[in-house]
Amino acid sequence: MPHTETPGTEAALAPRLRWWTELPLILLVYACYSAGRLLVRGDVSGAVDNGLAILKIEKALYLNAEHPLNRLFTREAWIGIPADFWYASLHYLVTPAILIWLFRSRTVRYRAARTWLWTSTFVGLIGFTLLPTCPPRLLEASHGFVDTMAQYSSYGWWGGEASAPRGLGGMTNQYAAMPSLHVGWALWCGVMLWRYGGTRLAKTAAVAYPLITTIVVMGTANHYFLDAVAGAAVMGVGLLLAPLVMRTADRVRARFLPRFAPAAPVAADTASAAPSASAPAASSATSAASSAAGSSDVSAGCQTSAGERIPRQRDARFGAGAEPSASPQDAGDGAPAAAR
Repeated sequence: MPHTETPGTEAALAPRLRWWTELPLILLVYACYSAGRLLVRGDVSGAVDNGLAILKIEKALYLNAEHPLNRLFTREAWIGIPADFWYASLHYLVTPAILIWLFRSRTVRYRAARTWLWTSTFVGLIGFTLLPTCPPRLLEASHGFVDTMAQYSSYGWWGGEASAPRGLGGMTNQYAAMPSLHVGWALWCGVMLWRYGGTRLAKTAAVAYPLITTIVVMGTANHYFLDAVAGAAVMGVGLLLAPLVMRTADRVRARFLPRFAPAAPVAADTASAAPSASAPAASSATSAASSAAGSSDVSAGCQTSAGERIPRQRDARFGAGAEPSASPQDAGDGAPAAAR
């Protein structure tokens, strides 16, 4: 038997999301994340040691994309300045824009996408706590990195200390380099554009945005290549945990905010289950009409007059399954008797 759902069940299982509840919730989550980054500042010497350890691992793996990119961004201002704007601004603009777009045009997918983003962000916060890491730009000059954010700070709204607004460098954790959530969030945006964009331009942006962001975070000396890899890994962990988070949220909501099923579907089910008094009469009328139609219309376009019999035609007075005993008289002239 095919599975059917009662109308209104979807609304009972997944409450409709409203922007006036979603917006404060998103702001609260981001505030908790930002505050958590400030509270988990690690020891500077330990962060430097972790940064140098990452460089050592990359050298052993023959990975050294940061140095050539950083030299290019430092030498070519027409590349370095847009890259700094990209790093300092786009994750604040593109990620909320994708969320709003999903909320307005892909409401069914929005909750899962939003939960994936939030879960991955908090997993990243755990990484900042366990592994504070000095970014390349804050290492000693002997390591060959130049802080392009400081070099081009006069062109943008950020200061020389970090990508934060001028004078607010102390309000951010500059040693939260591992993992790179710039890359993680860009990857999330790319997946959303690829899956739900539907146009060639959207799919092109889905590939270009995370790829360019990865290049930018290394060229501006804000992250190592392995930071970018860790950012992608964090998004993978968040994707796996998101269904569990949603189920837990549903159980908590059902426990503390019980909901009532809509009355209309229940009434409709009750009415359909109860026998109708007029059903037999309607059925009889339909049967009578069918019999009358059958007595006059033998087949499409073939009319017979009332009382006229056709050889081998059943007597209309016998219902379905109640046939008279077959005999030569009933069967018509010349017809053989039915086998007994």
